[in-house]
Parts: sequence; C-alpha cells; structure tokens
Amino acid sequence: MILEIVKYGRPVLRQKGTAIEKLTPEIRQLIDDMFETMHDRHGVGLAAQQIGKALQLTVIDVRDAKDRPSTLELHGQPAEVDAIMPLVLINPEIKPFGEIVKGSEGCLSFPEIFGEIPRPESVEVKALDKDFKPIEFRAGGLLSRAIQHEVDHLNGILFIDRMDKKTKEELRDELDALQLATKAEMKKDK
Repeated sequence: MILEIVKYGRPVLRQKGTAIEKLTPEIRQLIDDMFETMHDRHGVGLAAQQIGKALQLTVIDVRDAKDRPSTLELHGQPAEVDAIMPLVLINPEIKPFGEIVKGSEGCLSFPEIFGEIPRPESVEVKALDKDFKPIEFRAGGLLSRAIQHEVDHLNGILFIDRMDKKTKEELRDELDALQLATKAEMKKDK
C-alpha cells in the first residue's frame, strides 16, 4: 500500500525514533508499504518518520541510481551493492568516516528542493535486517550518503540542518512556503 509522505513542518520529522523490540506482522507490512511508497516516488531511501511513525526503521534501494555509484564491503571484502538491496535497517548504528565530500541531496519530505550537503564519504553500519538478523557492512558513494541521510531522519535531523548558511538562505522562500502549506494542511486535518 502506498502511504502518505509527511512534509516539512510536521512535528514527527523532528522526533527521534523508538527502537523496534521485535519483528511483528505489522512491522513486516510497514516495511513492504515503505518500499512500495519509496519506489512509487522514485526515492532511494525512506525513514519511518517520513510516513508519520517515529521508529528506528528505514528502507533503502540505490539500484536504479546508475549515475551515482555506490560501494560496499561485506566481511572486509568488496561486494556488489545488489547483494544487500533492497536494504532494510532496523535500529541502525552508524560510524561515518573518511573525507568530507559535498553531494546533491533531495528528500521526499521536501518535494523539488535540493541542496549540496557535506557528509563523510564512507560509513560503517551495524543494524538488524528485514529478518531481524544482525548485519554489518561498510558503504561508500551514494549508498553511504543515503544511509547517513536516512539515519539522520531516525534521529530527528533533516538534510536542511546539514546545509551551509548560504544554501539554506538561497532556499529560504521555498522552505518557508513548504512549511506554511504543511501547517495549513495540518489545521485543515484537525
């Protein structure tokens, strides 16, 4: 089922997600729905906060992003990114490392808004997968950026928080308009 993606201005986007204690049928269904929603919107990642649930859960799939390569290391060896796609991260812990690189980012909660975001080029990940089994790997390129972006969501951090002042000022009118539209929608929903 395709879910509604909450937009900038909704309080849930600023909430730190609670840990998932066990894999229930509801969580399995939520994962399936999140993938369907993300693919429908042509995204590469979607966090639970973006569909209105403050949980430590994100889904990622970078396979269609041919123009922005990703790297993967499993058990200390280079591996094909497809080996772990589509990717579910439950209760993830990450350690970003490496040189800080700027890269273009967008967000499904910020339609049509993009900015250059500085992030470490690589990340070490420990999490539970879709079967609630532990996984560990290292990622680079787009996969690293997507993981860092989505884990930020799980902690109530938005990509605009990572923008430099100049970029944020350039986007100020668009951000304000989106936030106003979201607040008007929330009022209507009451």
